[in-house]
Amino acid sequence: MGTLGFLKTAFAGALVAAAMAGTAYAQEVTVGLITKTETNPFFVKMREGAEAKAKELNLKLITAAGKFDGDNDAQVAAIENLISAGAKGFAIVPSDSKAIVPTIQKAKDAGLMVIVLDTPLDPMDAATATFATDNRKAGELIGKWAAGTLGDKAKDASIVLLDLATNQPTVDYLRDQGFMAGFGIDVKDPNKYGDETDPRICTHEISQGDQEKGRTAMENALQKCPNVNVVYTINEPAAAGAWEALKAVGKDDGSVLIVSVDGGCPGVANVKAGIIGATSQQYPLKMASMALEAIATGKLPEIDPKMGFFDTGATLVTDKPVAGVDSIDTAKGAELCWG
Repeated sequence: MGTLGFLKTAFAGALVAAAMAGTAYAQEVTVGLITKTETNPFFVKMREGAEAKAKELNLKLITAAGKFDGDNDAQVAAIENLISAGAKGFAIVPSDSKAIVPTIQKAKDAGLMVIVLDTPLDPMDAATATFATDNRKAGELIGKWAAGTLGDKAKDASIVLLDLATNQPTVDYLRDQGFMAGFGIDVKDPNKYGDETDPRICTHEISQGDQEKGRTAMENALQKCPNVNVVYTINEPAAAGAWEALKAVGKDDGSVLIVSVDGGCPGVANVKAGIIGATSQQYPLKMASMALEAIATGKLPEIDPKMGFFDTGATLVTDKPVAGVDSIDTAKGAELCWG
């Protein structure tokens, strides 16, 4: 081959390589994950699941979170950024199930797939799809366990509920109302709490799902409910805070049952230690991984139309099983835990 022929061939090869590089760049898919906070172990594990799936599928992942649980403004800004970035879609754990809906709709109108994780929107069908724990079932499991553990004493229980937030996002009332239904309490309106007339409900306090705020909430509850013998908490950090408050007044002697939801490794360890009696384990890594795959492929898993969402599972973890309530022990729970 002559010099001119060689140069033509090399130039053509360079054009092909450049075209291929340009095509690869054009095909890069941007996806997002927006959580309530950066620090909660549940959301840390969710982000890990998203990062692993993004690496596997060669996706560009943009993550964002609120500064605190309930920070709707930060989540609105994150969605606006993803729309501007040309994202194919995103997964979100909404801080405010209602207030975020108009921005979710704006994203969908712009062509983005929106998969809600853990905390359903209100209304749920405002999202493209929802992948979540059946939070009402998770609450029912710990409610049934608590009632079964108390036996005849359940009819005279004094119950403190450490809830999430004053605006009662879906995850908040679903777990709370599930617990009460499992315990055998008339829940009145199933989509909110605080309207119960059952005298066993002593108080609802707000913990924001945080350990320190959980301790403060329990301290406040003890002023109203000195004879408390059952404590429900929205999550395990709040449960740890509640136990600290109980311990400070000598109620760490087994006289108070604490039940919770999450199934993180610290929470399972607290079940093993007897701090928490039972918890309902959920699977955040699975939620995020499935969501990113669905966005990347454009294919959703089969969703039960009666439930309206894809159930990623909830399992009771306790070392003190109750007849009629399916559970696993802390050894198995530790194998499946996160955080």
